[in-house]
Amino acid sequence: MSERAGRRKGGGRAGRREARASSVKAAAPYIQRKIPYVEILSEEGLQLIEDNADKLLEEVGIDFLDDPEVLELFQVAGASVDGTRVRFPRGMCRQIIQASAPSEYIQHARNPERSVVIGGKNTVLVPAYGSPFAHDLDKGRRYSTIEDFRNFVKLAYMAPGIHHSGGTVCEPVDLPVNKRHYDMVYSHFKYSDKPLMGSVTHYRRAQDTVDMAKLVFGDEFVDQNCVLTSLINVNSPMVFDGTMLGSLKVYARNNQSCVVSPFILAGAMSPVTVAGTCTQILAEAMAGIALTQLIRPGCPVVFGTFAAAVSMATGAPTFGTPEPSQVIYATAALARRLGVPYRSGGGLCGSKLPDAQAAYEAANTLQTAALAGVNFMLHTAGWLEGGLAVGYEKFVMDCDQASMIAVLLEGMDLSENAQAMDAFHEVGPGKHFLGSAHTLSNFESAFYRSTIADNNSFEQWSAEGSLDAAQRANGIWKKMLADYEAPALDSAIDEALLDFMAREKASFADRDY
Repeated sequence: MSERAGRRKGGGRAGRREARASSVKAAAPYIQRKIPYVEILSEEGLQLIEDNADKLLEEVGIDFLDDPEVLELFQVAGASVDGTRVRFPRGMCRQIIQASAPSEYIQHARNPERSVVIGGKNTVLVPAYGSPFAHDLDKGRRYSTIEDFRNFVKLAYMAPGIHHSGGTVCEPVDLPVNKRHYDMVYSHFKYSDKPLMGSVTHYRRAQDTVDMAKLVFGDEFVDQNCVLTSLINVNSPMVFDGTMLGSLKVYARNNQSCVVSPFILAGAMSPVTVAGTCTQILAEAMAGIALTQLIRPGCPVVFGTFAAAVSMATGAPTFGTPEPSQVIYATAALARRLGVPYRSGGGLCGSKLPDAQAAYEAANTLQTAALAGVNFMLHTAGWLEGGLAVGYEKFVMDCDQASMIAVLLEGMDLSENAQAMDAFHEVGPGKHFLGSAHTLSNFESAFYRSTIADNNSFEQWSAEGSLDAAQRANGIWKKMLADYEAPALDSAIDEALLDFMAREKASFADRDY
């Protein structure tokens, strides 16, 4: 028994819980699904939405702003261009996509053992993305910094239920806007060996990300393999802006994946109905995915969605409610019919604290995404306050849920051992199974054991400090960071990355845009 464990009654349990939570475990690099999808629409329902999306693309169209090259690509492919408005003949986008877009792809990590397969029956769980604020129980809510960014990269690296390092896990607002992407991309490469996402806030920053990846993987490898996945948000309703188009073009030309993701707050940025929202999502996603294939046929791409609803009373976004779950179930099926990987879901919530609201809303979305068949689950861990903040305690709590998702999608074990017929013969009627040979040989791996939940008696819980889940998570993330050890990075690669960053940063002035 450790010194800490011996200090008070029950410390052994707490110590074992901390040990489970704070070590980098040998876990599968991604989830391979073994259970059926939840389907909520019939063939007729899915066909109806597909027909309506084709009508929307043909009759209303999509605006592509500030990019004559994109307009020319669509016009040459057969679309009608009127100013910035592009209208697509019925079936054009689907035909382009199905001719070349892969149904799944490998995103290579710098550690080959952590490479992931995105698409098919696979699920990759990814941290939260884009928050300008950070939150923990000690310091409360504050602007996030590069230290916070590095901390979350380290936590994602250590979490066995998280398969990806993510992208902008939080905005390091203590660094200039036009230069912070260097430090973010470097931090992913330095402090983790899981796959990562690239910068999309300017096409030059996207190119910088590709160039840094080439220093790690080599030029030819990057050209022929996916090492970056990027988030390209549609400026819904039905607009692609110049910033997103510029980054999309960079990644597609370099054979790197784009998650083309309509950003929907239903009722404000789409119709108030689920069917109307799904129609718009499909139309927007198909237009953007088709563009990637016109730029470089065969480059990897993901059909993305971010769908929440707005309160009809206040206009504020809401999370964890039934209608966005229906959107996820329906659009997951539409993505499978289109033949491309699918992104949605995550531990979404509107709560400002890692409390019951946060847990309920996040669990609702995480479970829906898992059952629907999401392949790339962005925002799996850490999301608070509608995405405005990333929380340390919330991150740890969500990681516990992420590990549960892996068990759920593994399906039921039907092996001879799992059938337990020997246990029935040994125990017989009217007795308990706790001391049986079958239980004793399986108890260490039987049932998922949460890193967060306390299932002890009231007396035991009181003796260990009467902590709630957030307080327990507070201790876990601190111990994880204290125990963190960086994965090996070749010194020549590290030096090349640092030299590239220093040279590029010195070549232009700091700006806050």
